[in-house]
Amino acid sequence: MAQTINEPAIDVRDVTRIYSAKPKDVTALAGVDLHVEPGMFFGLLGPNGAGKTTLIKIMTTLLLPTTGTARVFGFDVATDSKKIRRIMNMVAGGEQSGYGILTVREQLWMFTQFYGLGQKQGWKRVDELIEAVGLEGQRLQRVSALSTGQRQKMNLARGLLNDPWILFLDEPTLGLDVAAARTVRELVVEWRAAVPGRTVLLTTHYMAEADELCQDIAIVDHGRILATGSPAELKRRVQRESIFRLEVDRLPPGPAALAGLPGVVHAVEASASDDGSGPDRQTVIVNLTLESDAALGGVVGALGGLGARIVALQKSEPSLEDVFVELVGRGFDDEEVAGDDRPPTPPSSPDHEQDEITHAAREGEPVEVEAMR
Repeated sequence: MAQTINEPAIDVRDVTRIYSAKPKDVTALAGVDLHVEPGMFFGLLGPNGAGKTTLIKIMTTLLLPTTGTARVFGFDVATDSKKIRRIMNMVAGGEQSGYGILTVREQLWMFTQFYGLGQKQGWKRVDELIEAVGLEGQRLQRVSALSTGQRQKMNLARGLLNDPWILFLDEPTLGLDVAAARTVRELVVEWRAAVPGRTVLLTTHYMAEADELCQDIAIVDHGRILATGSPAELKRRVQRESIFRLEVDRLPPGPAALAGLPGVVHAVEASASDDGSGPDRQTVIVNLTLESDAALGGVVGALGGLGARIVALQKSEPSLEDVFVELVGRGFDDEEVAGDDRPPTPPSSPDHEQDEITHAAREGEPVEVEAMR
């Protein structure tokens, strides 16, 4: 199927999802609108129970919306699920897909068959991806013997076997050490950059990861999108003024000499206890609040006129976590209810899971397998 970028990668309009439960129904999504252009690295942030899992399951054709429409590259999740499954894949953090007794190479080849690749094409694709993710040394090693980081590299290779147009990443670095997490992020960035139009949708609880990777972010809670924008745009919602920590060698008139300058909102000297420098500090530190960065030029000019020399100047910016807490009203660890946004469901039997896999393979569809027992 040839890729086209004439349609949005994700186009969700007024989607709701209501689960039947006792004593009352559970509304997981309450009128969600989401638009993601092809080629974007898009982040979806929210606490557990916010609706992220349900929204991703709808976009990956594992659930139908109760009302509203959801399209992936123009294909409707309700009527074009087979087409969507051919152009998407998903990788979750900590997933335990497949059989531990298989080697890495055998494991990945098994999934090529689920995705409908031919035998020759499948082996070629497996070897290419093993090299791409840096598992050449483990290609003949049993999956059960892999480290957590190696297993996640293999899971990422599995997610790229069908050369998806869009890749859904659900906490892909969960439980990884710093080096392994960085490797996974670099692999995803390289994969997306290699072909125009490749799209990534990421869910993560690591704010720094979202800030580093995502071009746009949506924050979701209680089944609704609270805000959407670039990390910089979202941060401006929390802090509209520019805040600087200014350190000078001397300032005889005191901060009052700066407070009256155009564009200066506040100019307050920091106490020794505030900056931790102690009573023997030889410089003057001023906390400056400006209407915008443009006002800084006037401050620098005024300091020169007063004979003061700037020792250090640091801009203070809010973090994505600050934005998240302001919008949601709590952090990731301060959830109102435990668990995710799905009501409990009985586990599927191994025979039923295998029947779904076999049917998908006959249809030539990619299928996401979370566990095979």
